[in-house]
Amino acid sequence: LNEHEWLVLGQLCKVLKILKDATLFFSHGMLNLAMVIPAMDYINEIFMTAMLDDMCLDPSIQAAVGLAKRTLNRYYLLTDMSNLYHIVMVLHPHHKLEYFRQVKWETDWIKTA
Repeated sequence: LNEHEWLVLGQLCKVLKILKDATLFFSHGMLNLAMVIPAMDYINEIFMTAMLDDMCLDPSIQAAVGLAKRTLNRYYLLTDMSNLYHIVMVLHPHHKLEYFRQVKWETDWIKTA
């Protein structure tokens, strides 16, 4: 491999580590519904701030992160189709509505939850 290919490979490893950690987290036997939305928000934040904002990423890696984010958003939208996720978050003693405020959900969305 040449120097550029090693650089791209290193960037790909960082992205894949995030996705591997997410897969292991969601595959964990102790996962509950109240953990799904915060975990998805965390992954989204990493992709938005640490990955897409870094203009040093190779265009192929930026494209891969964009596709991963699009897939994440598709699953996130599925949580909106089920009131169960919002009910669980609101009833969870740690989260309640405060979680939605902290991550700056729109007021209408919080009222809906």
